[in-house]
Amino acid sequence: MRTDWPDSKVALPPPHGRRAPDTGILAEITAGVSAGTDLHGLLGRFLAPIMQIAGARAGAVRVLSDDGDRLQMISEVGLPAHVVDTERNVNPDCGTCGSAFAGDTIVSAADMGYCARHGADSYFGQEVRQMMAVPLTYRGRVLGLYNLFFDAQPAVEADSSALFKSIGELLGLALHNALLERDTLRAAVLSERQAMAAEVHDSIAQTLAFAKMRMPLLQEAVTTHDEAQALRYCADVRQALSSVHSNLREVLAHFRAPMDPLGLKHALHAAVAEFRELARVDLVLDDRVPGLQLSTAQEFQVLRIVQEALANITKHARARHAWLTLGRLGGVIDVAIEDDGAGLLAASGSDDASHYGLDIMRQRATSLGGTLEVSPREGGGTRVCLRFPAEFDGTAAR
Repeated sequence: MRTDWPDSKVALPPPHGRRAPDTGILAEITAGVSAGTDLHGLLGRFLAPIMQIAGARAGAVRVLSDDGDRLQMISEVGLPAHVVDTERNVNPDCGTCGSAFAGDTIVSAADMGYCARHGADSYFGQEVRQMMAVPLTYRGRVLGLYNLFFDAQPAVEADSSALFKSIGELLGLALHNALLERDTLRAAVLSERQAMAAEVHDSIAQTLAFAKMRMPLLQEAVTTHDEAQALRYCADVRQALSSVHSNLREVLAHFRAPMDPLGLKHALHAAVAEFRELARVDLVLDDRVPGLQLSTAQEFQVLRIVQEALANITKHARARHAWLTLGRLGGVIDVAIEDDGAGLLAASGSDDASHYGLDIMRQRATSLGGTLEVSPREGGGTRVCLRFPAEFDGTAAR
């Protein structure tokens, strides 16, 4: 347990020694919080000055654990090593700490029985006869405590109590902000992981699945000595592996390369040409929205959804024909991908990869503020429809 904070090497007074309340400590705390100082370090730094103001012989700082079940000691001054070991964690409802925690108020008590039983030690009740708990509070929620220990009844004056209360509220605000920042960081990390998983699935797994589908055909061509087909399938696998290698480098660099600089329409035409070549399926692109205006982020999500839908046709549909239609109804854009094959619906019930792919597609649709529907196509096959709001300029075209 670190107690030698570099900015808090203050000579502690002998028992009963007290320092007049110094409201400058509030300015120091405010400056420390504003400077982004490590919060645990900040809490430990001001323990010694608070002990001086109160005339305490020892002190500790506790913060509420993530699960709310414990008050964890993060710093101490003047406590014997064996006491530190037994006092590292206490219940939020234990003794004086529990009273301060539950009542959101400064509590001073001479009954050391709770602490003595918890530590099974003579320190509490003999060497230390009084204890004070100062809650660190944000909007009525106690997030931590300062514990101050005395060898005699403390004579804490009203101005000191008011100062302690202000300190508790200010550091409680700092604790709240730190927790909020931590939660925000966790959410950002989770979002990045989901984005990474989606990119790996959409840009790498799809291509590997295509290469896997080509391998039995290549083996059959080799077995039957069909050199022309074998060379064709070898070329397909080689192209797929080259694409995977390129995509992997892009993902490692920044998840994925930026959107096609020529825009969504150009990227869709390229995707259609690649699909026709690799899947050997007749795909028709019907663009009914020449003036579509989307942000780069929106274009990226639409392209990924279309690519995943086309990849699913390759893997599952056994289709002969497919259709990609861009339409508009008012301020809502429709992107429909249809096929006349067996359909993704037949495969998605038992195919975990397809299930995961659909989940990613729906997440992308949600990020657009839209919806994704997968349904049977009239006449057989599957219809995937993305709907989302977008601006439209009838005079503009890409």
